[in-house]
Amino acid sequence: MTAVIRTAREALRGRRPVAAVWWEACAVGRSVRAAWRGPGRERDLVVQSLKAAGAALLAWAVAGVWLGDPMALMAPWVALVLVQATVYSSVRQAGEQFAAICAGAVIASAAQAITDDHTGALALCLPVLMLMANWSRFGGQGIYAATTAVFVLASGTAVSAAAVGHRVGQAALGAAIGVAVNAFVLPPIHLRDVRENLAALARESGDLLHTVATGLREGEWDAQSAAGWSSDAARLGRRLDALYSARSWSRESLRLTSGPLRRLQRVPTAVPPEDEDQRWSRVTGNVTALTRTLAVTVDEHRTPKAPEGPVLNLYARLLALIGDACHAEADRLLGSSAGPRREAETETTMDELHRRLQEGLREQGQGAARTAVLGTLVLQAENLWAEIVPEPGESAGQ
Repeated sequence: MTAVIRTAREALRGRRPVAAVWWEACAVGRSVRAAWRGPGRERDLVVQSLKAAGAALLAWAVAGVWLGDPMALMAPWVALVLVQATVYSSVRQAGEQFAAICAGAVIASAAQAITDDHTGALALCLPVLMLMANWSRFGGQGIYAATTAVFVLASGTAVSAAAVGHRVGQAALGAAIGVAVNAFVLPPIHLRDVRENLAALARESGDLLHTVATGLREGEWDAQSAAGWSSDAARLGRRLDALYSARSWSRESLRLTSGPLRRLQRVPTAVPPEDEDQRWSRVTGNVTALTRTLAVTVDEHRTPKAPEGPVLNLYARLLALIGDACHAEADRLLGSSAGPRREAETETTMDELHRRLQEGLREQGQGAARTAVLGTLVLQAENLWAEIVPEPGESAGQ
């Protein structure tokens, strides 16, 4: 599979539009496979999409089929957009949207009464409603005031108090169905997202440390390689942002959802503590600083130079072991572990490498610039080690 991907990459090199379509198709394929394999973010998105479609169909069945309303558009439209990422956001947006719809219907009716012409009423009310759309009280739902006015006036029917009340009632019906479907049919609980983002951050940190270690050990690294490492470190920062977002969603998803509903969803009952976010934020910062230091050492316009010889190989081995520890943390977060014996062996090896690096730092005879760089790199590795390999008896997060 790796060979196929490499061949495809070479074939698409320089053909950006085709390459963009290809990689997008690959991303879609990965998402489909992930949703099929088991629980996760991709499957959650499938469930939410199907719930939104089901809520709209149910609202249409009630308003258009059961109640026989020939203008039942409002109910499924509102139900569709109110199946949000959390129950709390569905309830909050339902109130904001209902207020916006009421404002749009009332102002459109008033404009129709003043002008007695649909076009004139649209010209009169739309500028006002678009200004109102920016009112903070409507949240992100202000645009529905203007679209409601368009629906009311473009339908061609006479505008009256009864017609306005009818459309507002349809909106209320759709809001009730949308919120109820989201709350009682597999309510979205985002506890899993925090754990998955933490595990992904740990694994990607380990991957980057292994990549850097391989480059240093083989001696085949230059300014382009260092720039690639810095780019990978920037991606770790974006993953950290995704973790913070997932943490926020997890808090909100627990609001207005009762214990029985959470058990029905069968999501994890606990998430790693918020201290884990701060720990991996520090790890990300140290990895970024490490790659930046290496990038400076290969800049021909800068004085510092990278250390050479056996001491650089020792440093590469230390980074590889820290990368292994990152991967072990990722496995632990997802429910598996390498075992205490393997962890003890890894820590013993890291202690030995660290001791030899300290000796090499004292004995380094390659000049002050290289010694300073080695000292900086060792300090960054020590910081990573302290964060990723906790002291005995210290919990690394549940």
